[in-house]
Amino acid sequence: MSSGKEFSGFPEGTFGFLRDISENNSREWFETHRREYEQYYLEPALDFIMELGPRLQEISSSVKFEPRVNGSLFRIHRDVRFSRDKTPYKNHLDIRFWEGERRGGKSPGFFFRMHHDQLMLGSGTHGFQKGQLEAYRQAVLDRDKGEGLVAVLENVRRAGPYEIGGATRKAVPRGFDPRHERADLLLHEGLWAGLEGEIPSEARSTDFIDYCIGHFSALQPINRWLLSALSAADQSPAAS
Repeated sequence: MSSGKEFSGFPEGTFGFLRDISENNSREWFETHRREYEQYYLEPALDFIMELGPRLQEISSSVKFEPRVNGSLFRIHRDVRFSRDKTPYKNHLDIRFWEGERRGGKSPGFFFRMHHDQLMLGSGTHGFQKGQLEAYRQAVLDRDKGEGLVAVLENVRRAGPYEIGGATRKAVPRGFDPRHERADLLLHEGLWAGLEGEIPSEARSTDFIDYCIGHFSALQPINRWLLSALSAADQSPAAS
């Protein structure tokens, strides 16, 4: 449900809607304000995807995107089946562009999350799929690939105020040498890099596309390394 207009920044109503749904997270409120959801959440988000997607493909030709709900734009409805938090709606925008042939979260990609007062941008994957974790670990142990990853992460750290994430283990997995020179990378069960901060002024203008492209360009080497390292797992019969 794109407006069909060129993206000119998120309107003030977007931030007002995200703030209001944080304070009024109920089905009754949402149904009363459905038009605001469509005008300030759905339409500008799809316009943003339509404009940013081709720009990301200039950075990496393997980037894929779908300007629709349940494509690149995540649903605003929360899955509350297994959550203690039963509020029915997200109070933020979630958008993803993925790289490679495996759709969505099964491939590394670029992610975007915007609250009414906070923005998160990043690249990589938050959790490896079945088969990918072993491929990642073997790549870390491989001299050329492992040293390549160390160099990528050092360059990303130098490029901006980016956090490196995904090291969720407290100890090196069984069967691996805890004294290995890259043992810290074996603590990862996902690998991503990104930044989180206040909403920049560019978010309300046409400059926001360039702002995002600048950060995503700096973070894209994470995706490039992951695509190479995980290729064997992604081509196995179990991955299809």
